[in-house]
Formats: sequence, structure tokens, C-alpha cells
Amino acid sequence: MLAIEKLNQFYGESHTLWDLDLDVPEGQCTCVMGRNGVGKTTLMKAIMGEVAVKSGQLRYQSSGGEIELTKKAVEARSRLGIGFVPQGRQIFPLLTVEENLRTGLAARSDGLKKIPERIYELFPVLKEMKHRRGGDLSGGQQQQLAIGRALVIEPKLLILDEPGEGIQPNIVAQIGQVIRQLIKEDGLTVLLVEQKLPFARKYADRFVIMDRGRPVAKGSISELSNELIKQHLTV
Repeated sequence: MLAIEKLNQFYGESHTLWDLDLDVPEGQCTCVMGRNGVGKTTLMKAIMGEVAVKSGQLRYQSSGGEIELTKKAVEARSRLGIGFVPQGRQIFPLLTVEENLRTGLAARSDGLKKIPERIYELFPVLKEMKHRRGGDLSGGQQQQLAIGRALVIEPKLLILDEPGEGIQPNIVAQIGQVIRQLIKEDGLTVLLVEQKLPFARKYADRFVIMDRGRPVAKGSISELSNELIKQHLTV
């Protein structure tokens, strides 16, 4: 679905991603892990086009064939079927739930103007609260709204940056179940940044551990050993 080769990214003089190689298999959930400051969020933003890359390739398998993303604008990447839920949710607090969801429609490639009913099936609370302002929702409900907005474009690849951060455990579990449901029923590919080991082990298929701007370990989630955790993830 997505092949990243020799990706380099800088913030000023700071070299954040170093010759990074990563494959994201289609129809699976790949979890990117690592300590704070190793480049996980920068990688997600680079894939989405929110930060520029110095060199390297981002090869994405769209419905129309393989496309090189590095020169594509954020909006173009969305229209190619890439959804993004950033860290911190970034909903519009003064807009209603329904209006927040409608903002995602602009990125659809087919011009659809109606919120897909599938969003409300996955997150019934959004239908119940669709006339409430986004800022009135709890943190967990806002995260469901942010994910719902990303799903409005019916993406082929969904990128989630720490979706469980600061959210009550029951909603974290609901989000994990929705991820698995979308993979099973829709063939969705998910690229996930997550620090919570139980969540990763339960809902991801594969893991990638980053350190100093590059992957240092990867494999099936069953291969995420205590030794790797101690070496690369414990503080």
C-alpha cells in the first residue's frame, strides 16, 4: 500500500528522519512505536505532506496505480484516499458534530456532499450528538469525531497519531474495535502511532520501532518481545 524509501527530513539544521525505509502492507494495521522525540509524528506528517522532505520516495498504491507522493499537496493526498487523524484531534470546537464531519467532504474525489451513513454506524454517539458543538464533547467523543471526519473520504489508508492519548479506556477499546472492523470489512490499511503496549498488541498486525529518526526493529506483533520493549521503549 505504501513504500517509503530513503526518506530524509529536516527541521532547520536538525535532521529528524534519516534514510528511513518502511513498508506498510495493505489490509493490515502497522503500529509505529518509540520513545518521545524519535520522529514518529514527523513521519506521519511527512506522509501526509504537512512537512516537506529533503529527499526520498513515498510510493503509494492508489486505485489508479502507483503514485509518488513527495510532490503532492496535502489536499491531493486526501483525494487519493489517505485519511489523517493528527495528535490532539484538532476538531473545530465551535462547529457542530455534523459540520465537523462535513468539512471532510471537501477532500472526496467524487464530489459527494452527504456524510456516509457508515460513519454513524461506526460511531453512534456522533449521530446522537450531531447538533452539539464539537467543543461540548468529551475528549473521547472528540477523538471519535476526528476519526469519523477522516473516514468521511472513505480512505484506503488511514493514519492515526496516538488515538488513545488522554482518553477513557472504554472509548480507546471502541476505537480499537472500529480499526479491526474496518480492516476486516472494508480492507482498510491503517498506519498507527501508539505508545500503549496493550493497545498495540491487541489491535495491530505489525510493529515498527523507531529510534533517532529511523526504524530499528520491525515484525509481526507477536514478535514484539520484552527485550525489544526494554531496549527501545522503556524510559
